[in-house]
Amino acid sequence: MDAVEIKPDVYWVGAIDWAIRDFHGYITPRGSTYNNYLVLDENITLLDAVKHDFVDVSISRIKSLTDPRRIKNIVINHIEPDHASGLDEIMKLTSQATIYCTEKGKKGLERFFDTSEWNIKVVKTGDELNIGKRTLLFIETPMLHWPDSMMTYIKEDKILVSQDGFGQHLASSQRFDDEFIRCASMFELEDAVWDYYANILMPFGSLIKQKIAEIGKLGLQIDIIAPDHGVVWRENPEKVIQMYLDMANGKAEERAVIIYDTMWHSTEKMAQAIMEGVRAEGVDCKVLKLRATSTSVAVKEFWRARGCLVGSPTLNNGIFPYVGEFLIYLKGLRPKNRIVSAFGSYGWGGGAVKEILESFKNMKLETVEPGLGVNYKASKEDEKRCYEFGRQFAERLKEYHKRF
Repeated sequence: MDAVEIKPDVYWVGAIDWAIRDFHGYITPRGSTYNNYLVLDENITLLDAVKHDFVDVSISRIKSLTDPRRIKNIVINHIEPDHASGLDEIMKLTSQATIYCTEKGKKGLERFFDTSEWNIKVVKTGDELNIGKRTLLFIETPMLHWPDSMMTYIKEDKILVSQDGFGQHLASSQRFDDEFIRCASMFELEDAVWDYYANILMPFGSLIKQKIAEIGKLGLQIDIIAPDHGVVWRENPEKVIQMYLDMANGKAEERAVIIYDTMWHSTEKMAQAIMEGVRAEGVDCKVLKLRATSTSVAVKEFWRARGCLVGSPTLNNGIFPYVGEFLIYLKGLRPKNRIVSAFGSYGWGGGAVKEILESFKNMKLETVEPGLGVNYKASKEDEKRCYEFGRQFAERLKEYHKRF
């Protein structure tokens, strides 16, 4: 299997996972890649180790370039199994290699593997490793998105190997951003970036801004950003950096998303009428039924829109389970700078709308109360109320959006 040169003597030796659709609960309709990189220098160096299921693919690409026994250094930027679970198989081929990782990375590797015969060296921000013609600079990025995380900058080539930062779950035969855009579209690539950020990195916006500022203070010139998932950014690395800054600052589109589920179509009917009211105020609106939409896609659409209306029928005096699952997932991502409200139908007793609003208030989102409830099936008068509710929410959304 062929390696792909990203700069002279620096190669992608990763694997493409066309089939994966569930990434620890995060739905990945585009598949993914597990990227790692081999630097051919006086001391041959491998950066990251791919998922165990695909390590044979990576080893095959490495063998197309060199004998794996010649690898002297292995950098593990992140110990999550999709990046490092193939490490034990690689170490069987190059047992004398020195592994470089953070202190927390070392402790994590000791939990995943028997490291008693491995030579592991701990590095921190500012530490450098000379491998011949090149120097590697290590930059710790704790909680982006695990405590062990770091990035590696190849100084002479101006390549930032960014592990999970700037990545996308995107299986493609194209390795670079410019190639992908020519074969698909910029919209699809941007959407994959939004999707990845919303579902994995949303809680870490302040840290992302700090780390981008830190990279700036270090004076690093970046020609290429090489993440551990998705395409390598060579044509326009500045674009994805700006996208991350925008997302970290809570940038969103002036539009609404209605996310709901329904038992006997009553809440669904409300959603349609509310959408019409939102649109009447000139605000774009998307409607998503949760049982027809993965939670991760719903979260992405939530993050792209400035406002969200969540609808649920009342079941056992509380939220419909599919809606509850979405809210629990969303809470863990700690969203900010969004305006929200709730609606839903009920039979002999309500409860869902109040519970949704309480959930939003606990997330410290801008919450429009009291929401809207309808008894059983919406009448014509109820539909008018839903329309007016949507219109008023859109007015509030436009005012709220002006703050950003």
